Order: sequence, then C-alpha cells, then structure tokens
Amino acid sequence: MWRHVARIHPNGEAIGTRIRGASDLPKIPIPSVPTYQPTTSIPQRMEAIQKYIRDLQYNHTGTQFFEIKKSRPLTALMDIAKEMTRESLPIKCLEAVILGIYLTNSMSGVERFPLSFKTQFSGNHFCHIVLGVHSGGRFGALGISRRMDLMFKPLEFRTLADLVQEFEGAYRGYWHTLRKVKIGQYVSHDPHSVEQIDWKHSILDVDKLTKEEMRRELERHTRDMRMKIGKAATTSPTKDRKSNMGSPHRNPGSPMRRNSRIERRPSGEKKVLDPKSPPDMNGYQIRV
Repeated sequence: MWRHVARIHPNGEAIGTRIRGASDLPKIPIPSVPTYQPTTSIPQRMEAIQKYIRDLQYNHTGTQFFEIKKSRPLTALMDIAKEMTRESLPIKCLEAVILGIYLTNSMSGVERFPLSFKTQFSGNHFCHIVLGVHSGGRFGALGISRRMDLMFKPLEFRTLADLVQEFEGAYRGYWHTLRKVKIGQYVSHDPHSVEQIDWKHSILDVDKLTKEEMRRELERHTRDMRMKIGKAATTSPTKDRKSNMGSPHRNPGSPMRRNSRIERRPSGEKKVLDPKSPPDMNGYQIRV
C-alpha cells in the first residue's frame, strides 16, 4: 500500500515517510466482527453484518487488497474472508459478497446466492454484485457500494423479482440502465466445501425480456435454487474428504458438478452470444 501511495501521490515517498514517522496520529477504530445472543433474530443479525461491512468502508484507493478469483473453491474463499476480518481493510463489492457468505455460514435457514448486475451509463458498462439472501419466505441482500441504495436490502421482499426490481429502480435514480442480471445458486453452508460457487446459473438479458417474462424467469430460478438445497447438503465434498475423492472439477461422478452442467442455462438469450471476458476485479464498481 505504501508503494502504491509513493507512485500516485505528488510528494511520492516523502508523504508516506512523514505519516509513518508521526507519533501523534489518532488511532483508527477497527470494526469488531458481530456476535449475537441466541435470541437475536435473523433480520437483526443481517443488519449487524451489514453495519460491519459498511464500517470497513468502500475501497477507493485504486489498489486491490485481497486477491479473489471466482474459480477458487469455497474453502479457499472463506480463508480470504478470515483474512479480511483480521486486516480490517477497505473492500469492494465482490469482497463484501465473500465476507457476507462467511459471516452467515452459521445461520441455518438463511440461504445465500450471488446476484450481479450489468448496467450502462453514458456509453459505458458497469458491473456490480451483492449477496442475495433468502430467509423466512423473504428476500434481501448484503453488500457494499458507493451508493447506499445499491447494497443492503432488508429481508422484506416477497419474491426475487421484487428484489431485482428494487435494485433496478435504484439504478434508474443514477441514470443507469439495467442490461443484464446474473443469479447464482444457493451457496453451501459448509466452510470446508471444495466446490466452486455457482455465480451465474441464470443470465437474464433485460433488453430481450418483457417485465412479465423477467418475473417468470426469476420465479423459475427461485424454484431451481430450492431444488438444489437438499442436493447440496448431501453431496458437497469437504476439505477432509478431498484427498480420498480427487478433484471435484474433474471427477465425472461428482453429483453437484453434473447437476450444474445440466441445470445452468442463460435465460432470454443464447449464451454463445455472450462470450466470457477475462475476470476484471476493477470492473465491479459503480462510478456515478
């Protein structure tokens, strides 16, 4: 980080040396990982987690503190989440999703899934991701953004379509046009699972779908996620079993991997028309 400061600040290394040598600087408060009483309700826990994520602050520095690759197994991503809690450094939206998964792993009855958006503004495209949450028959979201209404959503939305519509309305307030919505499958609660997160089980091309078609596709995805819960609980390999079963990414007998190939489908578009681009960590940000 200090090398980064030396490169971009007009005073170069001198500014870093002066700050690091100062003895009268105030101590920076470090957020504490939330803890709960057994009687604490799920909505209250969600609010506490969101406050912790927000207290870490959005990373405006222009450099990435944590290296997150979507292709990594869940157990490796959870190790990065632990590192986030130790370092207490600012984060971006993808890091907030990983941290949200880590902090909700122990909450039975709370299902989590990736929910990402691609928008267009002034000829440019922007990507953003939050952690969708389903509990008690209601949907909500955890995350971080430069904008307050593009991260946390309380557990008060009756359907996934209502939640997506809420984000779309927030984007309109910033003159962003929603182009695509990508929704993943429910994430395992097993922190030692060596399966990968299903980041985009359904891809919705907003331009090609009417509002009614969009709602039907989101309802269908909701049903797909519910069907996955039992399968994921019984077939998710863990770190302890990894050496006995081989790599889950190459094993043709892996039930979850096989199901993912069958069930994953783009909605409202042909996937061949949407070629994958190399992962860009800096793409997940909203500049408005």
